[in-house]
Amino acid sequence: MGSNAEDVLVIANGTLIDGTGARPRPNGAIVVRDKKIAEVSGAASPGWDDGATVIDASGKFIIPGLIDGHVHLSMYQGAPPGISNPGSAEFCTLRAAQNLMPILRAGFTSVSVPGGKWFVDVTLRDAVNAGVLQGPRIFCAGRALTPPGGIFDNRAAEEGDLPDDATGVLCRTVSDFVAETRRQCERGVDMIKIADSRWGDEQTMPLAAISAVVEEAHKHGAKVSIHSRGSGSTRDAALAGVDWIFHADLASEADLDVVAASGIPIMPAFAQGEIWAEHGIGVAQGMRERLKSQLAINIETIAAAKARGIRLLLGTDSGNAAVMTPGKWHGYEAAFFVKHLGYTPLEVIKLQTRENAVAMGLEGKLGTIEPGMIADILVLDADPSEDVAVLGDPSHVRAIIKDGNPVELTSA
Repeated sequence: MGSNAEDVLVIANGTLIDGTGARPRPNGAIVVRDKKIAEVSGAASPGWDDGATVIDASGKFIIPGLIDGHVHLSMYQGAPPGISNPGSAEFCTLRAAQNLMPILRAGFTSVSVPGGKWFVDVTLRDAVNAGVLQGPRIFCAGRALTPPGGIFDNRAAEEGDLPDDATGVLCRTVSDFVAETRRQCERGVDMIKIADSRWGDEQTMPLAAISAVVEEAHKHGAKVSIHSRGSGSTRDAALAGVDWIFHADLASEADLDVVAASGIPIMPAFAQGEIWAEHGIGVAQGMRERLKSQLAINIETIAAAKARGIRLLLGTDSGNAAVMTPGKWHGYEAAFFVKHLGYTPLEVIKLQTRENAVAMGLEGKLGTIEPGMIADILVLDADPSEDVAVLGDPSHVRAIIKDGNPVELTSA
């Protein structure tokens, strides 16, 4: 088990929660080599060769790196004093880059980013992968494909178009959707995000358009996700074969039967609704009430989805507004699942790690501490299988390993 290679990392002792759903167990040693987990042993080693980096996790808890399946890095910039054009691609990139390390230092080593401005998120992904920037692993879309009346259609006039710095790209016809899908795939996105109406009261994404996007994106090896709060759009998304569905608030029993038959996961993203309603600054009372009522409906819908065995994923929608500060709320969804859906902390750890790997395009490769898996690992000073709040409190993080490399925990 020992090695004299300088790139060997060993995490010794502590309690292991491996992300598979198995009960916590004593850890002897986790050996990391070449960015992968090479060995997991319950037996302590008598020693390590010179050159191996050893982290002693005695008295601590070891879990896989956490994954937030719904984060926006470049959607919201605000209007900082002295910045003349906060919507520019240049400032958007700088602001989004600032979001990376707070997320990583919170223990979230991977984020799935379903939409932002320009191709900023693609650029950040490439910069992180190339070692130019340090941050979480990024799996991203470009601007959301938005029909007239979709959530990102904020035009002042019906005959107008969306500006270049908008989060959405207006697509009026099926051919528009196909052309934009092809353009974004050629630019290197990992997924295409399509967006139905804000609340789901009306369906703006027809089945033909969803199906066309799925067919074109899958030709290019890209995934497809959809903002779908409505009944019809949720059903049609499942029929079209998208890769996962956000929200599904108003889905009926019959709609959920279609989703269950398709095997497609739902990621409700409860966190943003509750956080906006409880903590949002400048949110009108009418909006707060709508958020609360919609949230109550969504809890009932997702409970029905859970009862059907529909796969559920965790995402917070962090970064979509001032209140959704990157690095602050990423553990909120796990606690919400425990409080409102009857999950145990150990069950949501599995959702936040192994199950959420699907939203990174890395299912079966990321999210558990097992031989052959990507070496994203956290060491915590408290037991998240007993108290789910630990996942949302960065003060409990004692070590972060991403791609087999320790991350500096203190700010530069």
